[in-house]
Amino acid sequence: QVQLVESGGGLVQPGGSLRLSCAASGSLFGINALGWYRQAPGKEREWVATITPGGSTNYADSVKGRFTISRDNAKNTVYLQMNSLKPEDTAVYYCRAQKSLAAYWGKGTLVTVSS
Repeated sequence: QVQLVESGGGLVQPGGSLRLSCAASGSLFGINALGWYRQAPGKEREWVATITPGGSTNYADSVKGRFTISRDNAKNTVYLQMNSLKPEDTAVYYCRAQKSLAAYWGKGTLVTVSS
């Protein structure tokens, strides 16, 4: 089992920045990708970014150039640095770990972008 706990969400003005964290614990051996997803009110959950054990990253077009995913293996933590935030980035952000055929999710952290 893998446990994921997100933190760092909150209210921010358009153009502002936030850094989300996702702390992983449990049986971490074999995790082959960590990622961030988000779900806006009334919409389906969508993929935001992924980072592999080797550090390769991929981003959704909607966040490319504004968001950066990174990981600290010593702390078993993955981060999402979000800059130039827009109102349409408002969502609950979820951390996801892929291990073999299983996917593990955190409970999410709410990001609200509003003036």
